[in-house]
Amino acid sequence: MQRRRPASGGLLSRGDRRLRRVFREGASRGPWRSPATLFLLLFATVDFIGATLLTLPAAHAEGHGLGFVEALFTSTSALSVCGLAVIDLGADLSLFGQTVVMALIQVGGIGIMSLASLLGVAVLHRFGLRMRLTLQEETRIMQVGDVRGLVRRIILVSLGCEAAVAALLAPRLWLVHGEDLPDALYLAVFHAVSAFNNAGLALYPDSLVRFAADPVMLPALAVASIIGGLGFPVLLELRRHLHRHRRWSLHAKLTIVTTSLLYLGGAAAVTGLEWTNPGTLGGMPWWQRILDGSFHGVMPRSGGFNVVDVGAMNDATLLVTMMLMFVGGGSAGTAGGIKVVTLAVVFLVVWSEIRGRPNVHVFGRKLAPEVIRQSLSLLFLSMTVVVLSTVLLLSTTPFDLVPVMFEVISATGVVGLSTGITPDLPPWAHVLLTVLMLAGRIGPVTFATALALRERTRRYDFPVARPIIG
Repeated sequence: MQRRRPASGGLLSRGDRRLRRVFREGASRGPWRSPATLFLLLFATVDFIGATLLTLPAAHAEGHGLGFVEALFTSTSALSVCGLAVIDLGADLSLFGQTVVMALIQVGGIGIMSLASLLGVAVLHRFGLRMRLTLQEETRIMQVGDVRGLVRRIILVSLGCEAAVAALLAPRLWLVHGEDLPDALYLAVFHAVSAFNNAGLALYPDSLVRFAADPVMLPALAVASIIGGLGFPVLLELRRHLHRHRRWSLHAKLTIVTTSLLYLGGAAAVTGLEWTNPGTLGGMPWWQRILDGSFHGVMPRSGGFNVVDVGAMNDATLLVTMMLMFVGGGSAGTAGGIKVVTLAVVFLVVWSEIRGRPNVHVFGRKLAPEVIRQSLSLLFLSMTVVVLSTVLLLSTTPFDLVPVMFEVISATGVVGLSTGITPDLPPWAHVLLTVLMLAGRIGPVTFATALALRERTRRYDFPVARPIIG
């Protein structure tokens, strides 16, 4: 009798073993075996299909049309869940065109969460079985061999959150804002999908300005953006914590603490800085200033909606907004940016250096050196992209520093907020922003994964040297 060969590691499913073979150390034999190249090609293919659909006559409203650059920009903005727009989605696109945009948002949001989570599995497979089990005991993000179930849970969580938000928005649009019931249902679904996926695309030319001070719509959309931006690993862990009350992982603690501080600080900063600005919050009742200001403190974290004119904000508020857009949200979520855990790690490194500590400790754990190196590398490369792109646009367009840098960071952080210069930029600048949106959506995930997958153990090292710093 022929004996059956046990599964690799004893705990891996057939699909999980296939995934491991794709991402193992020998995955550099061709472009299709590289995770970064594979997902970049998949993303670009879906983006091109979306742009092609948006150029069809059926996608345009009567009397309107889209060139390929405009269609590509719109498709990339939706697929990367950025939110920058060079057209009026509600007026320039037909129902078919708007549905294509909504489908691209959904594919982009679910796709990036699945991508980041699956790449997390790939990184986990770089270690031996004992180390994998140790890491999973700490993170409790994924079970070994549960790739298919992981993607299924991501889809269910996304659709469930969007359905709940749409159920809150539809009656409000119908009974309070005067929309017909079918229109109210459609608008509720579109904006719920856009909010949860942190896309920031709206079917109104003024984004959500007409809903300023709405005590139902603004909190619902803000909460959807926050939930989507936390990241699926944290959402899954919070769900398990409610049932089992187990200890949180370090990743969840860093994400929740840093996110809470940024949300509270952003809301307080925007509200305080714009309190007397007549172009934004000034002149409103005090409760409306708090509601609208808090909403704008949440949206720069990749939400992208606005209820006041961003172009009329003070320079200090725009600077705070740019910093929030640059950071973004949680890992394996729908938000962009360098991610809150990256910011937390960099802060902890600086704090430990100030205190003269040789190692970085947080919540009873010691941060691995490779995590510190990856965080610093991601921060430096992201800053370099922003600076070079800003210099290029400043030297070739008539706009000033603040609106140009705001636009670049919004595209790189896939946020979607704008001071209003997006439609006035030349076509080549739209192409540049398209590339930045693509890089901002896929770049941080694949870059961090590539660093982890390329980790090598050297059997020798060089003598230690200490160059003069400062």
